[in-house]
Amino acid sequence: MKAVKISEHVWWVGAIDWALKEFHGYTTHRGTTYNAFLIMADKVTLIDTVKAPFKNEMYARIASVIDPNKIDYIISNHAEMDHSGALPEVIRDLNPEKVFASVAGVKALQDHFRIGDQLTPVKTGDTISLGNLNVSFVETKMLHWPDSMFTYLAEDKVLFSQDGFGMHLATNQIFADENDWNVMETEMKRYYANILLPYAPQALKLLEIFPSLNLDIALIAPDHGPIWRGDLLLKPLELYGKWAAQAPAKQALVIYDTMWHSTEKLAFEIADGIRSTGVTVKVMNLDGHSRSDVAAEMLDIGALVVGSPTINNGLFPRTADVLTYLKGLRPKNLIGAAFGSFGWSGEAVAQINEYLKAMNVELVSDGLKIKYIPAEAELAQAWDFGKQIGEKLLEKVQ
Repeated sequence: MKAVKISEHVWWVGAIDWALKEFHGYTTHRGTTYNAFLIMADKVTLIDTVKAPFKNEMYARIASVIDPNKIDYIISNHAEMDHSGALPEVIRDLNPEKVFASVAGVKALQDHFRIGDQLTPVKTGDTISLGNLNVSFVETKMLHWPDSMFTYLAEDKVLFSQDGFGMHLATNQIFADENDWNVMETEMKRYYANILLPYAPQALKLLEIFPSLNLDIALIAPDHGPIWRGDLLLKPLELYGKWAAQAPAKQALVIYDTMWHSTEKLAFEIADGIRSTGVTVKVMNLDGHSRSDVAAEMLDIGALVVGSPTINNGLFPRTADVLTYLKGLRPKNLIGAAFGSFGWSGEAVAQINEYLKAMNVELVSDGLKIKYIPAEAELAQAWDFGKQIGEKLLEKVQ
């Protein structure tokens, strides 16, 4: 396993996880990378490590450039264990002179691993000399942990952006422009929606102050996925600005689960009613889509419509799962509505409404409840219900 040179003094020495299928509840269809970077300076410096099982892969790549024991400094941009999991063993193996992290990062690493006094805190504006090169730091708190920070290597114009501007994508192609753009955009969107959406205000604040940092950047090197350069260098900033703004779009998302297809019939009629107003609609059966698939669609909509039958006086389990997940992601600027079929009690619609209210979704109505199998008149009612949602969305976005 070989390192890949990405600039005059920097090598990629990370690991590729082709097998990863889930990342704390987020379905990763295409695996991921755990990016670590080696700066070949007078003080040889390692930027982040990797998930613990991939330590030897990282060592092999480092060894293709230099004896790992010659590493002087380690910089931890993010304490989450897909980047710091190998750190305690690396410290024991290599005994570096210093390990740098943000102030919150020092605390997090201590709380995680009880590392000891080798940790040195740094903050925004601090610069450390690597002898012939210099690195400086920008704290990016809550993007997406309290300890998160960027490291900037001035001489090579490289911004090491930890989880910012990254994606879960296993690939041998180190640079973004070497990969299929449609795949890249899809996976970056999924990553932002599932990891960073709750921190949209912090993302907007970072983008607002970014020009004032006066960083001359040629490469953006995140901790997951390919490295940004050339014509695509500013693409992640552009997309973050769009997604963080969460401006309502003229598109509705109808998600549902169904027991005997009655709720499904309502879903299709509601979608047709919405579509009749000129609003684009996507329909997702939760039997075939994960919670993270739904989350990715949330970045492109203005209306969220949720359907569930009632079972045991409550929501269908997959519906409850998805709504719990979406609530934690804290989407903004949405209208919405609930619908569902029932046999004798019918609590699901009211429970969906409570989830939507907790997400600050503006409810179009109290919802639509249909007993057992919807007849022709009830399907027409569902169509009208959808038309009402579409018209309300058009009022909001126009």
